[in-house]
Amino acid sequence: MNAQHFDTLIIGAGLSGIGTACQIQDEFPDRNIAILERRERLGGTWDLFRYPGVRSDSDMLTFGYKFRPWHDLKVLADGASIRDYIADTAAEYGIDKKIHYGVKTLSADFSTADAQWTVTAFHEATGEARTYTADFLVSCTGYYNYDAGHLPSFPGIDSFKGQTVHPQHWPEDLDYADKKVVVIGSGATAVTLVPSMAEKAEHVTMLQRSPSYIFALPAFDKISQALCRFLPDDWVFELGRKRNILIQRWMYNSCRRWPKQTRRFLLSQVRRKVGPSVDMRHFTPSYMPWDERLCAVPDGDLFKTLAAGDASVVTDHIETFTHDGILLKSGEKLEADIVVTATGLDVQMLGGMKLFVDGQPRELHDQLTYKSVLIEGVPNLAWIFGYTNAPWTLKSDIAGKYLCRLFKHMDENGLAIATPYDADDSALDDGILDSLQSGYVQRAKETLPRQGATGPWKVLMNYSRDTDLLLEDPVDDAAMRFETAGALEEVSVA
Repeated sequence: MNAQHFDTLIIGAGLSGIGTACQIQDEFPDRNIAILERRERLGGTWDLFRYPGVRSDSDMLTFGYKFRPWHDLKVLADGASIRDYIADTAAEYGIDKKIHYGVKTLSADFSTADAQWTVTAFHEATGEARTYTADFLVSCTGYYNYDAGHLPSFPGIDSFKGQTVHPQHWPEDLDYADKKVVVIGSGATAVTLVPSMAEKAEHVTMLQRSPSYIFALPAFDKISQALCRFLPDDWVFELGRKRNILIQRWMYNSCRRWPKQTRRFLLSQVRRKVGPSVDMRHFTPSYMPWDERLCAVPDGDLFKTLAAGDASVVTDHIETFTHDGILLKSGEKLEADIVVTATGLDVQMLGGMKLFVDGQPRELHDQLTYKSVLIEGVPNLAWIFGYTNAPWTLKSDIAGKYLCRLFKHMDENGLAIATPYDADDSALDDGILDSLQSGYVQRAKETLPRQGATGPWKVLMNYSRDTDLLLEDPVDDAAMRFETAGALEEVSVA
């Protein structure tokens, strides 16, 4: 077997993969690392999604890397800017030269005797089979299927004579100027698409089964702009990052502790911005804040578009598609030239890669997460999964730092294998995201890893507490089992 070997092999060249690789490369310049990326370009989500108005739904001071801060006054950045930021970061740290593009990983098998992973993959453009070995494997593949977004079965859709588009696969040449557009959905993608498409379309209708919580954020950071007149930029943006982390945590805690009061506050903000012409039932969810993610809109652009009459919202269920639009359960008919199915994503772990340990399969759903970074009973594997109640990168950043701590501990002590074990039987049936009622989470209950009742097995979704857990608590704790290279050699000889 002619396999390329690496000390650390990372799967995925998106925000998490590039960030993790940069941190490891910076801490261990002599470490031989590589990234396998299925697509032909880096950027992950921010290269895949190209629909109108695509942008972050978290402020960029906290969504950017802490080790390479975002220095811009735009609060919610567009997708192209984020993609450039990731690419520039990779180039600055030399990671852009370590990416193997067009490689789809199929399986990974850890050999205890050899203390290494064997990864089976193939190059999609040529069909060439490829094999890699690595001492440590890091999955940074995100959490959804890149091949296809979630698409419900709509009755009569084959009879529709117009064009249907899913945001995950947006045609570059789609002409929607002066067209009637219906956007099906009420999540972050839908609320981004509607005001963006309304600039050219004849009219855009957002069709939703049920409303989501939507709130306005400033598009421009005026506080940091003012401070930059008196303080160095580095200080200003670091202060802004700390400020935004505190605000985000306060907002989340307020939603959980005082849901009724927070609900009233959020709805009052919408009522003030959309004006009397828009029916508030379209913005009044049946659930409490943060049972599902909140949707942010820069400078209330969605509300302004609705108030101006360039777009509208309809809350109803689809009876059937017709040749020229959609017939609703209420009997109302929506005419459409284009229907955009902003109906979400399908969760997929590890990019679809199958896991084995000594030839025995390991399913993530059957395992616990250790500190939300490692996987119970699976040696030398990290799994980078960001926050769902805060910017994703806050968690991926400290997860990368934790891996550097783990690698340093292993190097200094001659350790070859690191495996977390749940010796206290703390496992729960709860998945890591069960507190969220979002559709994509509920559809993935049999896919996501589980969590434990206490200790490092409990998923905290709390930046402050996770920082202590990952960066301050001992690496060598009661739940971790380490094996030395020498001990493995003795077993092999015997």
